[in-house]
Amino acid sequence: MMEPTVAAANEKADWVREKIFLGMTFKEYVKSNFTPFNAVVAVILIVGIPVIIYRLAFGLGPSTNLSDNNPWGIWIGFDMLCGVALAAGGFVIGTAVHLMGMKEYGFLFRPAVLTGFLGYLFAIIALTFDLGRYYRIPYPMVVSWGVNSVLFLVAWHVALYLSCQLVEWCPAIFEWLNMKKFRRIFVKATLGATIFGVCLSMLHQSALGSIFLLMPEKLHPLWYSEYIPLWFFTSAVAGGIVMTIIESMASHKIFAHQIKIHDPGHLDRVTLGLGKAASVTLFAYFFMKVIGLAHGNTWGYLNTGYGYLYLVEVLGFVLVPAFLFMYAVQNRLPALVRAMAIVTAVGIVFNRLNHSIIAFNWHLPYELRYFPHWMEIVLTITIITIGIMTFQWIMNRMPILYDHPDFEPEED
Repeated sequence: MMEPTVAAANEKADWVREKIFLGMTFKEYVKSNFTPFNAVVAVILIVGIPVIIYRLAFGLGPSTNLSDNNPWGIWIGFDMLCGVALAAGGFVIGTAVHLMGMKEYGFLFRPAVLTGFLGYLFAIIALTFDLGRYYRIPYPMVVSWGVNSVLFLVAWHVALYLSCQLVEWCPAIFEWLNMKKFRRIFVKATLGATIFGVCLSMLHQSALGSIFLLMPEKLHPLWYSEYIPLWFFTSAVAGGIVMTIIESMASHKIFAHQIKIHDPGHLDRVTLGLGKAASVTLFAYFFMKVIGLAHGNTWGYLNTGYGYLYLVEVLGFVLVPAFLFMYAVQNRLPALVRAMAIVTAVGIVFNRLNHSIIAFNWHLPYELRYFPHWMEIVLTITIITIGIMTFQWIMNRMPILYDHPDFEPEED
């Protein structure tokens, strides 16, 4: 009578060992985690988790430098605005693979979707800490239907897009769990989720820029324009492209053991193709910025301190990378494409911080300007660390970089 129970228990133990502990015993798995990288992670978490608890227990006042003049800081400027822009790879690669039929980029789809999903998820988590009443984050979904509010639109767009990315990621989850029926269902749903996700991305990336349209008296004239929504969307497309380049470079080095047939030449060719797309997007974005200057007639501000900062952003992080991407593609230099991808990603972060913090409330005296509290910085680092660890945990277990041997490759 006990044999079926024992067999079920052994089967469950084997499942946990294979799926969770990577084929190791619990003791072996714990031992394998004693690495220098994990030691740094442990220190960050030991410091960061108490800060998170303190923020939730005692509110924004003691844990931030936010004020009536500066109601948002790096949790919005960096965690939300930068995180969402750099997590756009999912919709960019999804569009290329599933809508434009560019199948040579297909192996980048799952990593891009995973990166995008986690980027959006942790941006929402960061937003939770920024809200004074964090427990009211679902209000736009079920209570407060402020259809005239840009933030209401952003909340719904981000929530729906996160759901679309989950649908796109589900085939990998069900392959990992060996659930073939559910996997077939979500493979068929991928194309619809991609189409809906592209529409949502166009809306919420531009809607994040639309928030700044409401505050012309606070944002410096060089960064304020009625073209902000278009700027935010175009720069997010560039962000998605360059983060796909960076992610593919990092993944193919860190998780190279997962790729049975690794063709560096194929990766280089795809990287050059992404570099071409990045160059075109950055040139388009640069000329949009010039049109904004002309339309607002803000040329006179260029010969000021903020003007020099603006020129560093637009010339150093947009125009120069656009030319170097083009040069790298013409001369087949994938290493230069990867280097410029990092520079461009830094430039997008710089742009979002300029909009939300550096050039925001630019007219206030120095003593009234916003500078992050140390707890804000620690909490941000903690969230990023947890996001990286989550990405690593999933990559080590699920078929993200490779085709599962028990399943046919996905077909549209």
